[in-house]
Amino acid sequence: MHDFPIWQLGPLQIDVATWIALLVSVIVTFVVARLAVRNLSVDNPSKMQNFLEWAVDFVHNLIGSAMPLNRVKPFMSLGLTLIMFIFISNLLGLPFGIVTEPHHEIESLGITKEMLEHGHVALAWWKSPTADISVTAGLAVIVFVIVHFLGLKQNKKHYLKHYFQPYPIFFPINLIETISKPVTLALRLYANIFAGEVLISTILMIGWYGTPFLIAWQGFSLFVGAIQAFLFTMLTMVYISQAAIHDEAEHH
Repeated sequence: MHDFPIWQLGPLQIDVATWIALLVSVIVTFVVARLAVRNLSVDNPSKMQNFLEWAVDFVHNLIGSAMPLNRVKPFMSLGLTLIMFIFISNLLGLPFGIVTEPHHEIESLGITKEMLEHGHVALAWWKSPTADISVTAGLAVIVFVIVHFLGLKQNKKHYLKHYFQPYPIFFPINLIETISKPVTLALRLYANIFAGEVLISTILMIGWYGTPFLIAWQGFSLFVGAIQAFLFTMLTMVYISQAAIHDEAEHH
């Protein structure tokens, strides 16, 4: 069984594996985005440019299904960043794992004497960032702030009014619904990716006999990672539309 190294920084406990994978996700996302917009050509588009055009159309249609088409453009960058970053983060734990045996600074890495007595000495330095609830919660909080900031800035009257609809007595229920949205966003993404990595770890314990199951599950995990990135981005745009473009929706 593996344990993830924890760096104790004052009152904070920092999961080193999560931070390493999170940094890699950011770098990969930036590099992919940079390569996609390099050497753009109208006459002779590259394969990367063709893929970029498909991705932009896909995200445009995704956002357009949640709000009026004339309001889609300002949210394209957010949609593309979210779906690409989450998809890359979801898949980072699939290709390989980095496991070492602790020799120095054992207690500072989160390994206690009790763990050593029970044979829990292997340190896992790699996992999908979205398999950590703190990462998915951070993403959900960012979405929460964006949604309500836009609601107050662009649609203040209708945004505040919806808390008291259909009757003022429903205010507590509407408030609970608002709070539950980021919670469900974080838990849905975390639970799916974490469960997948737990299953992969279980299959690896079988040894070579589990190779066919591992290959099949990793292929399915690609699909799960894509679906979860799609759902997170889609729900984000739905929440933005409900908060910031509620007045336009009423006229259609």
